[in-house]
Amino acid sequence: MTSRNSLPGAPRVLFVSYLFPPVGGVGVHRVTKFVKYLPQFGWNCSVLTVENPSTPLTDASLRRDIPESTTIRRAKTREPGYALKAAVGNAAQAPAGPVGRLKASLKSMARRLGNQVLQPDPQILWRGPALRAGMQLLRESPHDVIIATGPPFSSLLVGMTLAKRSGLPLVLDYRDEWGISNAYWENKQHNRLSNAIQRRMQHRALRAATTLIATTPSSTQALKDIATSIGSEAHAHCLLNGFDPDDFASGNLPTERSDYGNGTSRCRIAFIGTLWNLNPIQPFVEGLLQLAARDPERAAKLELVFAGRRTAEQDAALDRLKSTPCALVRLPFVDHDEAVRLMREADALLLLNADKPETNRIINAKTFEYMAARRPIFVVAPQGDLWDIVRDLPGTILCPPSESGRIAEGLKTLVQRHDAGVTLSRDQWSIDRFERRHLAGELADILAEAVQRTRPESAMGSHRRGDSKMSSGASSRRDLVEQGAAT
Repeated sequence: MTSRNSLPGAPRVLFVSYLFPPVGGVGVHRVTKFVKYLPQFGWNCSVLTVENPSTPLTDASLRRDIPESTTIRRAKTREPGYALKAAVGNAAQAPAGPVGRLKASLKSMARRLGNQVLQPDPQILWRGPALRAGMQLLRESPHDVIIATGPPFSSLLVGMTLAKRSGLPLVLDYRDEWGISNAYWENKQHNRLSNAIQRRMQHRALRAATTLIATTPSSTQALKDIATSIGSEAHAHCLLNGFDPDDFASGNLPTERSDYGNGTSRCRIAFIGTLWNLNPIQPFVEGLLQLAARDPERAAKLELVFAGRRTAEQDAALDRLKSTPCALVRLPFVDHDEAVRLMREADALLLLNADKPETNRIINAKTFEYMAARRPIFVVAPQGDLWDIVRDLPGTILCPPSESGRIAEGLKTLVQRHDAGVTLSRDQWSIDRFERRHLAGELADILAEAVQRTRPESAMGSHRRGDSKMSSGASSRRDLVEQGAAT
């Protein structure tokens, strides 16, 4: 795809992102929204992504967020299709008998071999074609900075090599921490050799980077500590995920249920996303089982909606709720528009994080869209960055995963509020700072700083947005915000 309507004379950033529309899932939104809003802050955008993604989800609705001015270059990956990867990685119980045991043994061997050879992840098979396509793009059009986002973390290595070959400053955007991902992803647990290889890979990327970005305060500090320990001079910034008000336009508000607050309707709790070992449902199930045992009438007033992918283990945990009087609805992955509708039609929204080492640094990306839906958030997660960012939101209920009694009490409180018809004004949510447009403005400043650090003589102030001069720093972002509001 070639770009149209680019900003004349403006700086240009190259995003290296394996995940990009029409790929679906929460990991796609960050780059997509940056690309949507960065032109409002005086930046042209290019994207290097995959042509034939080996991913489980697609969501064509996300294409509408990509401006026509965006230059998109797609390179083929040599990965096998996702169905084959899923078949090899399936950890479900093997069929009984010698044939079943043989199949399970072969799958296990293939997983171990793949994890050992394909470092840091299977998407490394995209590296060669991506480098060729990326260098061709950089020769065709002048760029000022490269930002590579991961996971997959092979994208960071692609960005590193492109930056070294082109001499451009490199920004590494960690949507998740490399170490946490390796420790907990299904079928990704590594042996000591693999971990050592990947530490070296990450250290090389950190030393090559001008700037580092992470999505939570604690992750930013952890990343900064690693960089400092290996002699990297990269600056570290925390740039949260967020929500796009366009996805939550007032005209799309659901109609208020007529039976709300009369004691007859169910209190609907929705979870939108993937249930797996970092977002496990088991602690929530334990709490609900306790509530059902001691107060079945209140448990009967709960309706649980789960939309998204689930591992077999998580589905088995949900099966335990069949013994309770609550209603249970299981949906597959839904596109973003449907996900937003489900959020807005819920009475409360569920967030889950496992209580494991370092998971207190995680803020789920969906947290911010839950905020935008302006529904109370029911959190089952360890105390940490997630608690800090949602604790003051209206109606928030915070529960450690280990305290099933506290989860049961929280569910009881939700039902009581619902039966009483308690409503929360939309004006009670102070969440403007999490809007994607505002965050894109922060990224514009980070990119400008990266260019200035690498090329101090570069006159970033000479770039123009139409007839308006763009200067780096907060003042330029403020001016452009005001210009955008005026138009």
